[in-house]
Amino acid sequence: MDRHEGTIRIAMWSGPRNISTAMMRSFANRPDCTVIDEPFYAAFLKISGLAHPMRDQILAGHESNWRKVGRSLTGPAPDGSCVLYQKHMTHHMLPGIGRDWMGHCRHAFLIRHPARVLASYASKRDAVTFADIGFAEQWELFQIAGDLSGETPPVIDADQLLADPRAVLDRLCAALGLAFDEAMLSWPPGLRTTDGVWAPHWYDAVAGSTGFAEAGPAPILTDPALQAIEAQALPIYDRLAAHALKR
Repeated sequence: MDRHEGTIRIAMWSGPRNISTAMMRSFANRPDCTVIDEPFYAAFLKISGLAHPMRDQILAGHESNWRKVGRSLTGPAPDGSCVLYQKHMTHHMLPGIGRDWMGHCRHAFLIRHPARVLASYASKRDAVTFADIGFAEQWELFQIAGDLSGETPPVIDADQLLADPRAVLDRLCAALGLAFDEAMLSWPPGLRTTDGVWAPHWYDAVAGSTGFAEAGPAPILTDPALQAIEAQALPIYDRLAAHALKR
């Protein structure tokens, strides 16, 4: 049951480099929606101690107490919008971060082939691990969301979305109990006040975008370390892809 009648809270779960920011732009362009960008990022950095780009700025600019973050995600949208879209990174959900707040949201999962994820992620960071890309946590969260709702949560494959945004978004909105809005297909370029402080490091491509771009050819990983991570992630991707909404 929603704590605040009339508020539709959507938790969209993806790993990094899954076109998740483009999806956030799509929902943000709806007149009935406000968005929250990676609300658990600061808590993840505080607990893990990891040295991510812009770590100090993230901890200074965002709430790092996961309990406070969780409570903020179960209330109304800050601006009174009837739809509150939450862009979540699966790897941010460390074991010590509670999941009770999830019962107040409708959940969806954005997936991407691990070769594409790894090729994109490796262009931004010198070293990549399996834990960085969040596949194990995405499967765990998918199961939790299914148990909470009693239904299979909607899954969106990035390649399907980019091939036919209108059809896939229409099916996603229907699965989430929303009406599709044409405004979701394009947006103005630039960064947003709703972007996390990390946006200058990560969002250069989406900042120049005005809609969903074509996927382009699938990358072929040649680095043995990345190939090993791909092999570890691929079975999880395949399990989730079996539930993907078709265009």
